[in-house]
Amino acid sequence: MQSVKEFPKPIPLLKLIGPSFIILALGLGSGEVILWPYMASNYGLGIAWGAVLGISFQYFINMEIERYALIKGESVFIGLNRIFKWSAYWFIVSTFIGFGLPGIIAASAHVFGSILGIDQFKWIAIIFLITIGIILSAGKTVYGMMEKITRSVILIGVPFVFLLAIYLSTKTDWLDLANGIAGRGADYLFFPEGLALATFLAAFAYSGAGGNLNLTQSIYIKEKGYGMGKYSQKISGLFVVKKDEKIKLSGENFKLTKENISRYKIWWKRVSLEHLFVFWFIGGLSMCLLMILAYTTTHGVAGNAEGINFVINEGRMIAQNTFPLLGTLFLIVVAIMLFQTQLGVMDSTSRIMAENFAEKKLGKNENAKINLSKIYYIFLWAQIAFGITLFLLNIHEPKTLLILGAVINAFAMFIHIALVSILNYKTLPKIFHPSWPRKIVLLIIFIFFGYFSILVLGGKLGII
Repeated sequence: MQSVKEFPKPIPLLKLIGPSFIILALGLGSGEVILWPYMASNYGLGIAWGAVLGISFQYFINMEIERYALIKGESVFIGLNRIFKWSAYWFIVSTFIGFGLPGIIAASAHVFGSILGIDQFKWIAIIFLITIGIILSAGKTVYGMMEKITRSVILIGVPFVFLLAIYLSTKTDWLDLANGIAGRGADYLFFPEGLALATFLAAFAYSGAGGNLNLTQSIYIKEKGYGMGKYSQKISGLFVVKKDEKIKLSGENFKLTKENISRYKIWWKRVSLEHLFVFWFIGGLSMCLLMILAYTTTHGVAGNAEGINFVINEGRMIAQNTFPLLGTLFLIVVAIMLFQTQLGVMDSTSRIMAENFAEKKLGKNENAKINLSKIYYIFLWAQIAFGITLFLLNIHEPKTLLILGAVINAFAMFIHIALVSILNYKTLPKIFHPSWPRKIVLLIIFIFFGYFSILVLGGKLGII
């Protein structure tokens, strides 16, 4: 039974900055570091418009997810389960399949293996997966330390890559980027000949977090205590409790007074600005600079189209144009960034699946006690076992795994855009509904992901 609370007073904008960095970091190892630079190295910068449009789409998607969490003080998974009883099963299955494919860690292992001169990088990938499992299983203290390390990696690694891009690029490269954002390539408009639609859709879906990871934005809003999330039970702490506990996943209600509505509007304005700056601007800038770096160093170089060889070529060309150690350092930074992304993804996906599983169990008995930590670890190690199995079966080509996972996640986005829109329409007071222009934008995004997901999946299955 939900009680009635007062809508919390807004906090200053600078103190709000945080959740968007987390979701941006989750996408750093897929679209930003691999897929968009891969296309830039092989097809030029004329595809840059797709990266900008993709992250713009995700901005609007994420804000509808944040809208629900701010008002309800609970994750969207809880609200969706009340309306769609099957949704928890869908989120568990689609999350496991979409992100269980170990493309990010395979890419990290491939880059790291190239530094050591090891061709059979699948063994490195297996060691990396087990290492991630140990880090996340060791408890709050060790993970807290690792979280600080990964934050440091982002704060040091990303500026390092940016400085390289700015140093090595030319005025012509920047003009090419500007033209690319407008959809003009060297000899094509918008879409180059030879580029597989699946590859483009994969990069588009990963312009940001992608898939069900977008929905974790509601968890971060709640965990940080923003809006009505101030009154929620913080799930993050429960994942380290080793015994059965009675947990509360549902949020609270508030009265529709002028004061509460006014406070919400201020919250909405500030979280919108926070997400616009951190997620959209920094994320978009990151993709553009990483594309320029790939284009400047490797466009036209032989072998770029084979897997993620363009990254290895980048390291070699950086070494030739600066000094050898810098090329090696670049590859080390990329490998570490990919590793920390995989760590963050596995933590988030395990939380998504554990929360949905717990919600179904609580639905049968709201007084039930649950060992959320145990459920979390089962899903974590199940994903690791799945990844290791694929590697042992010699299914380890990074680009193939990334694209397959991204296409599945693009379809998952098509589903959750519709579900969240219905959720907000049915459960939020009319005064909090999105404006008509925003609804039209969301409809366009929904149609886009639906059309291209069905087209690509149908083609892969031989239906279309």
